[in-house]
Amino acid sequence: MCAEGGWSRRELLAAGAAAAAGYTLAAGPVRAEAIRTSSDGLVAGPVEIPVPEAPMPAYRAMPEGAGPFPVCLVVHEIFGVHEYVRDVCRRLALRGYLALAPDLYRRVADVSGMTSARQIIDEVVPEVSDASVLSDLDAARSWAADHGGDASSTFITGFCWGGRVVWLYAAHDPKLSAGVAWYGRLVGNERPGTPRHPLDLAAGAMAPVLGLYGGQDGGIPLETVDAMRKQLVASGGKSRIRVFPDAPHGFHADYRGSYREADARAGWQALLAWFADHGGPR
Repeated sequence: MCAEGGWSRRELLAAGAAAAAGYTLAAGPVRAEAIRTSSDGLVAGPVEIPVPEAPMPAYRAMPEGAGPFPVCLVVHEIFGVHEYVRDVCRRLALRGYLALAPDLYRRVADVSGMTSARQIIDEVVPEVSDASVLSDLDAARSWAADHGGDASSTFITGFCWGGRVVWLYAAHDPKLSAGVAWYGRLVGNERPGTPRHPLDLAAGAMAPVLGLYGGQDGGIPLETVDAMRKQLVASGGKSRIRVFPDAPHGFHADYRGSYREADARAGWQALLAWFADHGGPR
């Protein structure tokens, strides 16, 4: 951004290109090498999920055919359901899942046109309560079961803001098949909308979660990751944590400068293996 708060011509052009490609403006410049997964052989596109007040927008991708297919809820990062999240859904669909990414900000704002991550963090995230998120995920899960999904085989994965939600949802429904949390915060300030955080829940019943974290993540201290690991071990649960020593926050986000290809690929293979070990496709 320019010092006086406006956008430079270069930034405007980059922002326009990002918007045209379906990425949230606040996510910043999009790497030319961003992964783009074809929807050939898939049923993919926007859907609406009935919930109180108004239908909840979501993106769904699944294999062509009758199913039923194992369900994977995909929880978006702070930038909402934009092209990166939709692409993750298509990647999962190619592996045999009905992947569904609900817009969990929908009660508060459409963040796609916001130009600042700080604006989303300050104005949107605090207004999204954990209770509403968990309720919306339950609704998404029910919708998936009625639209080609296998209710007995349900998984969840999420990134950044959504990584924290994965831990919460695994505690919300310990009978969930499994989850994978990508660099989700584990501790935080207690407030009415977010009364408990993953570390607070680690000692209780929880579906098996694989937590994937970066050793160079400036926003998630390794001390909190170690504390979470110790609490999980002490509780005797099946959840595990894996740290990629040289990876920063957002290392799977292939459209951003934080992307680390080797760690992202290794993390993705770990996700597929973790889900397969808990009843997902092999």
